[in-house]
Amino acid sequence: MYACAKFVSTPALVRAGSRALYRPLSASVLSRPDVRTGEASTAFVSQNAFSQVPLRGFQTSAMSRDIDTAAKFIGAGTATVGVAGSGAGIGTVFGSLIIGYARNPSLKQQLFSYAILGFALSEAMGLFCLMVAFLILFAV
Repeated sequence: MYACAKFVSTPALVRAGSRALYRPLSASVLSRPDVRTGEASTAFVSQNAFSQVPLRGFQTSAMSRDIDTAAKFIGAGTATVGVAGSGAGIGTVFGSLIIGYARNPSLKQQLFSYAILGFALSEAMGLFCLMVAFLILFAV
């Protein structure tokens, strides 16, 4: 039994097997013309008479993961632009409150209630943008 295990797990077979398992299926198939294909999970590369190495059917590369991560960061950054718009909206609302109060001090209570409503709506839009940014980063 020991002799059989030693024969099956030669260092050359281990190196060839590990090399074939970390490569994507498309790269292995395109670089070797002697591939027999059935289903994706049963493809074998015949390197010599003793080694039949199964290939994995699906694998994402490091480059693909880097592109996905970069796209997440770009999308989250784009979504947070709305927070700056929220800040500008809040400034506009309270600036208009001061101007309106300076023109007609008797409408102080009504103007203030409108300003609070405008502040709440503008702040809600900023929070929605921030929520979308966090969803893009951590949920997708």
